Amino acid sequence: MSHPAAPDAVQPLSARKSGPLKGIAAVPGDKSISQRALILGGMALGETRISGLLESEDVLNTANAVRALGAKVIRDDDGLWRVTGTGGWRQPDGDLDFGNSGTGSRLMMGAVATSPIRATFTGDASLRSRPMARVLDPLTLFGTRYEAQGPKALMPVTVIGAANAHAITCEVTVASAQVKSALLLAALRAEGTSRISQQALTRDHTEKMLAAFGAEIHVEASAKGETICLTGPAHLKAYSVEVPRDPSSASFPLAAALIVPGSEILLPAILLNPRRIGLIETLLEMGADIRIQNRRSSGGEEIGDLLVRHAPLKGVIVPADRAPSMIDEYPILAVIAAFAEGETVMQGLEELRVKESDRLSAIARGLQANGVAVREAADGLTVTGARAIPGGGTVVTHMDHRIAMSFLTLGMASREPVTVDDIAMIATSFPSYLDLMRSLGADFIRPGA
Repeated sequence: MSHPAAPDAVQPLSARKSGPLKGIAAVPGDKSISQRALILGGMALGETRISGLLESEDVLNTANAVRALGAKVIRDDDGLWRVTGTGGWRQPDGDLDFGNSGTGSRLMMGAVATSPIRATFTGDASLRSRPMARVLDPLTLFGTRYEAQGPKALMPVTVIGAANAHAITCEVTVASAQVKSALLLAALRAEGTSRISQQALTRDHTEKMLAAFGAEIHVEASAKGETICLTGPAHLKAYSVEVPRDPSSASFPLAAALIVPGSEILLPAILLNPRRIGLIETLLEMGADIRIQNRRSSGGEEIGDLLVRHAPLKGVIVPADRAPSMIDEYPILAVIAAFAEGETVMQGLEELRVKESDRLSAIARGLQANGVAVREAADGLTVTGARAIPGGGTVVTHMDHRIAMSFLTLGMASREPVTVDDIAMIATSFPSYLDLMRSLGADFIRPGA
């Protein structure tokens, strides 16, 4: 397992134009499913076996939090883990430090919200700047209380769990799988049937995994979206989870293959959950040469192998209702759009303002620094593509792993190298990124080398 650099060790890196990228890109396990498997394993009774777990900083921090809350968490081998839960959480001895993980921290806030314990959540500078009120305020419907910093409820946050929680009815008004999932995890220990509704159909990994662990859960479709009904208190039972490969991580070698002439890359066993493939749908509309082979099922999720070849692309309008299915992929889509003929219009992206960074602003500044025409709106971006991108700029990542990897991808096809100010945080989601991309033919250099 790799050992990332210390958080204060800034590591700038440049990517420069390479020859055709070729080979097999075996990307890591899906981060969303890895996080949920650890948390539900900790809440269940018995031993949960997890294979293919993503061993990134975000996921390892969640594993540490699950351990601190009383579950037994053991790593047997690369990607092979065991979590033994006792059916309930215990009072942690110290703060729960989630590093950079918004997903792990927000889901765990829900998981402890209806347990009679106090838990204090903290993280790195980036996580401490992100708003937690969007999760914490709806959790108070269960009787949960919290202490936090300012009106946005910044970390450190102390959650005081409700001892005798009752079911709630709540509409999630933001397109956020994290908020929805936190409410569902809290509902597990609430008396009665909770009804959590949403208009935007966000990723449904939590619902699928809750059913696999034995929760009484069903989904009711409606004209305005859907309502998830969960009956508590639930008694989860241990379950073996096989984690498929992460489509968000796959987006970086996939994008590089599309924009570097002559490239051909195979991405095996990628998660193809219908609520996670908005990027693939968009790229196919743009004319991308992506072939899905060997479709199959793994642990209740559809997976398949992606064969990706370089192809000429054209700009498209990406509708706002597609945003929930590709919310993490807009930084790399913007880079791909820089090489597409015409304009690519991305709409409905206000959620990107509250990710690891203000991603809309970070994307726009990064493209401008490298000679790409871009217009930033309050909730969207318009990128005007060109056959040749000057490059040569330095991109401020704002401690955001997806900004770093996206703009390194830009440098692989631009005339001049593209530099990102720090790559240390890439380990939060994709610790093998540099080695994998080098194995395909990518060319990275240290600035000034």
